[in-house]
Amino acid sequence: MGRTLTAIVALAVFASAGLAQAAEVAPADVRFEDMAVTASLTGVPGNPEEGAKTLANRGLGNCLACHVVTALASEQFHGDVAPSLDGVADRWSEAELRAIVVDAKQVFSDETMMPGFYSLNVGIDVRKDLVGKTILTAQQVEDVVAYLATLKE
Repeated sequence: MGRTLTAIVALAVFASAGLAQAAEVAPADVRFEDMAVTASLTGVPGNPEEGAKTLANRGLGNCLACHVVTALASEQFHGDVAPSLDGVADRWSEAELRAIVVDAKQVFSDETMMPGFYSLNVGIDVRKDLVGKTILTAQQVEDVVAYLATLKE
């Protein structure tokens, strides 16, 4: 009886993990409507704490290279090339923030310096080992959006 219950629980966990993965939207399938991406890329809520780590990580989001985030003042080298992210949740909806992080060129213009973090439309001369890859995973985008949604005045 105990082994059967363990097997059922393990199967349920495995199946639910598969469902979460199956819900992930591929970069080419992300739908922009009115400068917003309303649907989650993963079907899993973002984790704001992980989003803050991704945003500050120079090997991932590297958002601080261009943006100031007062809540992350302990991190070094905030840039001033782009607008401050303080109060960004008051200026943009969660769906708009998701669109900006996924591919800012779809929201602003092709001229923006902000990269598309979940886009394969990255221009020419991409390093060979990065061709066909996004900067962030779908869940990392959801995490960053969840963190940005906490940045209110």
